Amino acid sequence: MFESNYEILAQVCREKSVIRHISKHRNPDGTMDIDGNLKIWNDAIARFQQIQLWEEGAPGYDGRDPRQPQPSIIFVPGQNRTEKRGTIIVAHGGGFESRTGCEGMHVAKWFSDAGFNTAILTYRLKPYSRWDAMADMQRAIRLLRARRQELNISHQVAVMGFSAGGMLSANCATHFDEGCPEAADEVERQSCRPDAAVLGYGAFAFAGLPGGFFVDPFADVTHNPFVASKQELIYFAPEVNITLHTPPFFIWQTNSDDPRHAFTLGQALTAVGIPFEMHLFPQGVHGMALADGNNDLSMDIPHVARWAQLCAEWLREQGI
Repeated sequence: MFESNYEILAQVCREKSVIRHISKHRNPDGTMDIDGNLKIWNDAIARFQQIQLWEEGAPGYDGRDPRQPQPSIIFVPGQNRTEKRGTIIVAHGGGFESRTGCEGMHVAKWFSDAGFNTAILTYRLKPYSRWDAMADMQRAIRLLRARRQELNISHQVAVMGFSAGGMLSANCATHFDEGCPEAADEVERQSCRPDAAVLGYGAFAFAGLPGGFFVDPFADVTHNPFVASKQELIYFAPEVNITLHTPPFFIWQTNSDDPRHAFTLGQALTAVGIPFEMHLFPQGVHGMALADGNNDLSMDIPHVARWAQLCAEWLREQGI
C-alpha cells in the first residue's frame, strides 16, 4: 500500500515541477504570485495517494481560502527496507503563506532513497493561524502511530522542517501531549510527542535573542509577521519551552541566517541536558534545502549538501 507514491514522487522530482519558490513566482507588479505557487503544489499532491489528517475535516477548516486543500500527508515507504522503521514527517517552508517544493518533495525523496519512511505534510497557511499549522503536524504524528500496522512502520516519528517548517517542527518538539485515552477517535489516543526534531534553518529565537531574526521581542510584537501577541511570541519560541521531556534535535543552517539563533537554542537544550547535533556552514544562503542544485536558487554546494547524510546517520542513532 502506498508503494506507488514513491514512483510518483520520483517522476515529480524529475519534472522539477514543484521546486519553484515564491521568488520565482512574481506578478507583473513584482509582488509574490502566491496563487501560482499554491497551484503548483496542489496540482502535484493531487497525483499522489493522500491521507487526510481528519476524515471528517480538520477542526477550524472552513474553506476561507479555496486555494488550500484539507491538511494531509503523502506517505512514501522507504526504499530497500529490511525491517520496520520509523517515519520522518517533512514540512516545507514558505513563511506560512506559500509552499516550497524543494523543501518538501525533493527532501522526502532523498530520505526515502536512504531507506526512511517519509510523510510529506501539507499544513494550513495564512489566513489560518500558526495554531492551525501546529495542530496539523501534531495530528500527523498521532495518525502515523495510529495506523502503524497498516503502514508497516514502527512507533517512532521524527519531524523535519525548513524555514517556517523548521519553526513548526521546533514548536511540536516543545509542545506535546500523550494523547487522550478516553477519546473515541483512535488517532487522538496517540501521543503527539516526536522522537526527534530536525530543523533546517528554522531555529528562530524570538524570545531568547533580542533583536532577533524578524523582530525585537521587547518591541511591539504586532510587527512580527508570525505572531499576534506577546503570549504567542513566548509560546512559539522553542528556546524558552525546553523541558526534560523534549526530544533530541538536529540543527543545521548556513551563516547567512544569524547563527546566534542556533546557538541560543543549543544553549537552552544544553541547560536542560537534551542531546542535540548542530552544523553551521559558512557557504550558501537561506532556502537551499538539499544544497544539491535541486532548489529554487539552483545552488549546488557539496560541502553543505553533506548535512543530509549526517542527518541520516543521526536519525538512525535515534532509532528512526
